[in-house]
Amino acid sequence: MQRKILVFLMVVVLSACATTGATTNNEKRQAILDMKQEVLSELYRKRPDTRSQVAKAPGYAVFSNANVNLILASFSGGQGVVRDNKTGGHTYMNMGEAGIGFGLGVKDFRAVFIFHDSDTMNSFIESGWEFGAHADAAAKAGEKGGAVAGEILLDGVTVYQMTESGLALQATLKGTKYWKDGDLN
Repeated sequence: MQRKILVFLMVVVLSACATTGATTNNEKRQAILDMKQEVLSELYRKRPDTRSQVAKAPGYAVFSNANVNLILASFSGGQGVVRDNKTGGHTYMNMGEAGIGFGLGVKDFRAVFIFHDSDTMNSFIESGWEFGAHADAAAKAGEKGGAVAGEILLDGVTVYQMTESGLALQATLKGTKYWKDGDLN
């Protein structure tokens, strides 16, 4: 039984690392921008007040992320884009995360970062590190089920996380690295 669970989790991890099917850099950029619009539409539907927060902010970021937690270790990866509301420019980014703590599960989620000032946004783009504590519970498939999450982040950023699907219960300390995608920028 443990072997079957391990194989399942490895398949999920490997599929999380798979590309969107896009082959050219322009197709990859467009796939990320399409994901961004879908996530923002969902956020605005669930939390209408966020539309004005995003519009008034110096910028925001949207990421797609897959997370696997195996008893004492947590790993995830994804990609996204930062939008500078002043210039209208986009910075395409990748992310990777590792943590320690207790938990078990697999989760596919989206995150929206709303930056409260330009310095915080620029620091995120240039440095991209984030350390924090994270706790969540998720049991969701399609529109069925639900998820709750909480995260402690640095000042200057509001984060909204939406679980697409997964089954997870975890409490971890983790480090996350966001970095510019050298091929897409």
